Amino acid sequence: MRRILVGIKRVVDYNVRVRVRADGSGMATDGVKMSINPFDEIALEEALRIKERGAADEVVAASIGPADWQQQLRTALAMGADRAILVETKPVPGVPPEFALEPLTVARAFLALIEREQPIAVLVGKQAIDDDSSQTGPMLAALWNRPQATFASKIELAGAVATVTREVDAGLETIEVDLPAVFTTELRLNEPRYVKLPDIMKAKKKPLDVLPFADLKLPGHSRLKAVKFEPPPQRQKGVIVKDAAELVSALKQKGLL
Repeated sequence: MRRILVGIKRVVDYNVRVRVRADGSGMATDGVKMSINPFDEIALEEALRIKERGAADEVVAASIGPADWQQQLRTALAMGADRAILVETKPVPGVPPEFALEPLTVARAFLALIEREQPIAVLVGKQAIDDDSSQTGPMLAALWNRPQATFASKIELAGAVATVTREVDAGLETIEVDLPAVFTTELRLNEPRYVKLPDIMKAKKKPLDVLPFADLKLPGHSRLKAVKFEPPPQRQKGVIVKDAAELVSALKQKGLL
């Protein structure tokens, strides 16, 4: 079976203004709307379109996180994924859930799922909007020892080869990679479909497997420690200058030149 595995991460909804907890221990998420990471939603939409074009037979959404991440996997099922898998992790005392797992640990967990599911492709968002690491996809490709195509704005599968248009600093780059491979998705790849109420009801009957993280026998310790979280400094009022000379003088006074 030609199967596509899609990575899903739960993040604070992009329409919500993020607030830092008073004690600086992380983001305040109580009562805050949570959603699928927008880039992962694009990855899922692309996997569904690939299946609809007949280049894949099944789309599996997978996530590594606490039990409440099932909510976002149910949304993925409502969008059209055939199955979902949650590698359930336990809370780490003093560490916000969104930062409890580092990209390398997540990549290792996805590798374990790859060995189980044997997909022809793995699609993940180019980055998560909470930590902006942009590391899980490339790390997974390295661990899997398979090709990768990052920042994809167009993906075409034909047999055992994928043609990918990538967004790079100089513009657009088109490459070919052998399958199976890892793809990370860019905003311009597609626009995710709207989830309708009947699809939400149908998603409740679709299989969602829960696999304890401990069963994967992977190292779960963190290499980084979050010491403190701070909101960005408040933007200062702008200054109007008469000419370039006055601008240079103002920058020098502020120590910027």
